[in-house]
Amino acid sequence: MSWSSALQRGALLALLLALAGCGFQLAGQQSLPSGFETIAVDIEDTRSDVYLALERALAAQGVRIDRDSPNRLAISDTETGQRVLSVSARNIPREFEVFYTISYSFRRDRELLLERPAVTLTRDYIWDETQVLGKLREERRLRALIVDDLVDIILRQIASVA
Repeated sequence: MSWSSALQRGALLALLLALAGCGFQLAGQQSLPSGFETIAVDIEDTRSDVYLALERALAAQGVRIDRDSPNRLAISDTETGQRVLSVSARNIPREFEVFYTISYSFRRDRELLLERPAVTLTRDYIWDETQVLGKLREERRLRALIVDDLVDIILRQIASVA
């Protein structure tokens, strides 16, 4: 092994140790504080994409959804859709934006700790009428990515106040 290779490995190891020591976590790796075993989720539709993604994210952290929990997440005013961003010279839509808007609050023992009136995330995609099925799948995939990002935002904010 050459000196430069050994130095590169040593520098990489030092960087990884520094990142681990400062509490750095990759996106999507936010964990709720210890002792946070249950949460009640108040949402109108328990079959919605938001609820299902939240249920998966909480289960991955070992948190159970329990309607009697003192930790209460209320999700309201969810709205999703798409808008035309640009059209061709012949007035045919060419670019769309998929959006998801959500409002939520978090309480612990009836004390309001967090309230977000509205959070909107968007993604855009180019429309090609010759690839209709693929573009429809792309739209659904973008919407799922937005929901995952929204759930990550919610859990990060709960972790910061819990």
